[in-house]
Amino acid sequence: MLDEKDKKILEFLKKNSKLTTQHISKQTMTPITTVHNRIKKLEKAGIIKGYTIRVDHKKLGYGILAFVLVTVKYDLPNGRKTDQMELSEKLSKHPNIEECHIVAGGTDIILKTRVKDMDELNNFIIKDLRAHEGVDKTTTLVVLSTGGEME
Repeated sequence: MLDEKDKKILEFLKKNSKLTTQHISKQTMTPITTVHNRIKKLEKAGIIKGYTIRVDHKKLGYGILAFVLVTVKYDLPNGRKTDQMELSEKLSKHPNIEECHIVAGGTDIILKTRVKDMDELNNFIIKDLRAHEGVDKTTTLVVLSTGGEME
């Protein structure tokens, strides 16, 4: 179980994974060796799975963020059956799909996708996504703005 020191260390690392143990030590008023050992413990326990960066996708030319809700057609025209897992594995390999989540409810799969412009989004939905065997319906939600630092 995590104690308050572990939670504080995790909060600092979530905001900026490049922070040094020395910086975290000063901010949390915890000895540097304690911070180092706790980070190693969190990594070993699998609580910290890796370190990453936040990219400014607009500066890379991917100005459109959209979530696509996918309903699966379980009985395929050729008589074969498919499922959410099989379809999500196929879809997650597409270069425009950043995240692929199997969900419960009226939707079977939620995709997070980034594209350059609306034309590319249109082509992705119509030519790529809907062409996948097992995709029944799609609903596209284009993100207008993102609050906080989630993006």
